Amino acid sequence: MFTNFFTLLRANGLNVSLGEWMSLQNALDKGMGCSGLSEFYFLCRTVLIKSEADYYAYHRVFLEFFEEVIEQSENPIPAELLDWLNHPASTPGTFDPDKARENMRLELDEIRKMFAERIKEQHEEHNGGSYWVGTGGMSTFGNAGNSPTGMRVGGESKFRRAFEVVGEREFDDFRQDTVITPRQLQLAFKKLRQFSNLDDAPKDELDLDATIQSTCDNAGNLKIEYRRPRKNSVRLLLLMDSGGSMDVHRKLCAELFSAVHQSNHFKDLRIYYFHNCIGKYLYTGPELRYGDRIETEKVLAELNSKYKTIIFGDAEMSPYELTDDYYSRSGMEWLKMIKAKFPHNVWITPDEMRYRPGSWYRASYDMIAQEFDMYVMTISQLEAAFSKLMVNR
Repeated sequence: MFTNFFTLLRANGLNVSLGEWMSLQNALDKGMGCSGLSEFYFLCRTVLIKSEADYYAYHRVFLEFFEEVIEQSENPIPAELLDWLNHPASTPGTFDPDKARENMRLELDEIRKMFAERIKEQHEEHNGGSYWVGTGGMSTFGNAGNSPTGMRVGGESKFRRAFEVVGEREFDDFRQDTVITPRQLQLAFKKLRQFSNLDDAPKDELDLDATIQSTCDNAGNLKIEYRRPRKNSVRLLLLMDSGGSMDVHRKLCAELFSAVHQSNHFKDLRIYYFHNCIGKYLYTGPELRYGDRIETEKVLAELNSKYKTIIFGDAEMSPYELTDDYYSRSGMEWLKMIKAKFPHNVWITPDEMRYRPGSWYRASYDMIAQEFDMYVMTISQLEAAFSKLMVNR
């Protein structure tokens, strides 16, 4: 079954053995991976792909081979209706507080059932209503409307309130410039480990591979080789923006926090929080409670300059927070103090800057970018940020 798929995987450089392919056939014979394309995709990846480094190549081959099946499976709504929904009405309609409260009480399973019923019943475009799948209005289904929750169908995300999104590709191409997953975050932080054995420690740990090689080169006479022990020598200071415009990135912040703690590759890890811009106080919790605050100058005095420093925030604030003395010093002065104390530093943003150059809304971002190297939290840029952090100059 799917012999051409096996051939295509091998032709694209994926080392899939016949034994692994037979294991996949046995799994399919037992009914695994048969409930849907997504389950089949992950079953094949689990059985056939041995390294996460090959996920991109596998994904690309899967897209190529199952292109027609994917196109059919990812469009559960009529193409004509989806075309209407991708061109929403110019006005959102009237907000109805009673309808909003009603929609808030709906569960996801109930919404899915109602959506399936609407698709069967609906045969024309509807805008500004509260029942049909359409644009604007208070309907639980559609886009560009006022409903506080529901399913977004077509269109673009605006308020990020939908339970679920219908009409978007599930099997989009993997890209190096997309925001990364928690697992990829952990792997990215793990890369810091490769720099952790650069201390001037004595070579007192047995290097088994080098010993075997040297013994072979020495005509079989034992020659023992030693290496420096691998130590967690990286000290990391993570400063995270919390609240305000960062609320929409709360899930991403939680994933970043989790990835840092699970990586276990740091000699010391310090995490502090701030709101908008670093000022007189940092906080030990994201809620920024009064009792959790600590003077920024105290943190600077306690830590030495060896700490690799990551500032995570969208850099979007009123420019006056950077220029005026809101925090006994201007925000920019506090940032310059951080930069001077910790020369190995980067600033990471959760998303690309969405405002055009010269806009008032990106003025603070441009001011900070003059002092810090800015990176977006994507696979490629996070790797570049870590490489910059570890340059010893």
